[in-house]
Amino acid sequence: MIRIAIQAKGRLNEESIELLAEAGISVDESKRKLLARSGDFPIEVLYLRDDDIPQAVAMGVADIGIVGLNEVEEKQFPVEVIHKLGFGKCRISLAVPKAVEYTSPQWFDGKRVATSYPRILAKYFEENSIRAEIHEIAGSVEIAPSVGMADAIFDIVSSGGTLVTNGLKEVEKVFFSEAVLIATPGMPAEKQQVIDQLLFRFEAVERSRGMKYVLMNLPREVLDEAVKILPGMKSPTILPLAQEGWCSLHVVINENELWHKIERLKAIGAEDILVLSLEKMIL
Repeated sequence: MIRIAIQAKGRLNEESIELLAEAGISVDESKRKLLARSGDFPIEVLYLRDDDIPQAVAMGVADIGIVGLNEVEEKQFPVEVIHKLGFGKCRISLAVPKAVEYTSPQWFDGKRVATSYPRILAKYFEENSIRAEIHEIAGSVEIAPSVGMADAIFDIVSSGGTLVTNGLKEVEKVFFSEAVLIATPGMPAEKQQVIDQLLFRFEAVERSRGMKYVLMNLPREVLDEAVKILPGMKSPTILPLAQEGWCSLHVVINENELWHKIERLKAIGAEDILVLSLEKMIL
């Protein structure tokens, strides 16, 4: 049995629960309190604030956790980042009032900057030889310049809408973050085995995202040309049809390439093309 810590609420909570579900791990959220156990995998789910997850994993209260890389970098607890999950992407940026004439990071010399991420910001200022006053606040960072608490802010940016609403503009993108899976260092072998099983499932889910399973019938005489258009992971699956001179071709392709390739296949004689969703891709 292992224990995974995830965010108690918010977008990262929803995406973490969705990932677990896609990996065949169900958690009864209707009875959710602090701790819930899965009935179909040896795992317990511990619900915490996102900024508490790195410490919980470092202490061994949870064996693994799903949290933003920004929290790992900021808290500096001794945890191991074992997998990047590809969701919850954002950045932490420096922003100044719209009216400011900004030219370079040296603008921040002698300024006061409000943030909830003082360690990440201090590292950036040190690397760029900037002497600024870092003012740490827990929340509502974006209002600090308008009420006179700071000259600028350093905060998470997703769409940038919050900055615009508060009369700010993004000037320096400092740190790029996404959800990561972290673990307690020195995991016992029996727990590591369960974690490896979990990673195997996560990776199968991740590989299937953005991919489609495509089936089509086409004249055997154009098969070589079709294979050049649609190479598979190793090679396409080709099956003979009852109709003389025809075959069926099956392949997995990226959704971004789907329509362009279908148009080319139609042009060489492909018919009865089926496009199916792909749930898991296990190599």
